[in-house]
Amino acid sequence: MKKMIPFIIIAILIVAIIVIFVVMNGKGATNNKTNLPQVSNVAELTDVLNKIYEGTKVGVYNVETREIDLTDDTSVKSYTGLKNGEQLEYAIVSEPLINAQAYSLVMAKVKNGVNANEIAKEMSEGIDTRKWICVSAEKLYATNSGDIVFLIMTNEEMAKGVYDSFKELAKNVGKEYEKTTEEEALPDDTESDIVIPMPQ
Repeated sequence: MKKMIPFIIIAILIVAIIVIFVVMNGKGATNNKTNLPQVSNVAELTDVLNKIYEGTKVGVYNVETREIDLTDDTSVKSYTGLKNGEQLEYAIVSEPLINAQAYSLVMAKVKNGVNANEIAKEMSEGIDTRKWICVSAEKLYATNSGDIVFLIMTNEEMAKGVYDSFKELAKNVGKEYEKTTEEEALPDDTESDIVIPMPQ
């Protein structure tokens, strides 16, 4: 029995090392298997977005794509829902030229060691789907593929069409986040405290 103890200890150590290895790799589980092209700058990220648009089977607004200034916390919060851009290498936003249309698509590359799917989750929870003056996004989808984070919010048909195009291009995505914006109820006139005097 005493001869077996060293083998048991060694077996336990091997199992512990395997568990630690799996847990450490799981921390960065951003779905590294992706069919997206390798991206090393903003122009290449924009090229990926253009391919997504090319594969989209629904009509998209006349949009303009531009780089997000990651040093400007206000812009980062408005476009991504994140408090700041510290965990992002670079990011782009695609929105209509006419601001009265509820449409926003954001793609970002995270820095090395950052869990892209966690960033996708933070973005989906932090973004304001009613950031426009008189319209709101009906549907939001967010996920990641490798180190690329993707978020779109607009009307349901368009959001799903563009999101499906992203997934088709990427082939593999991480955990998916979805949000539906409910219409705000109009105030009930019968409960109004305003009294209009009847004409005499």
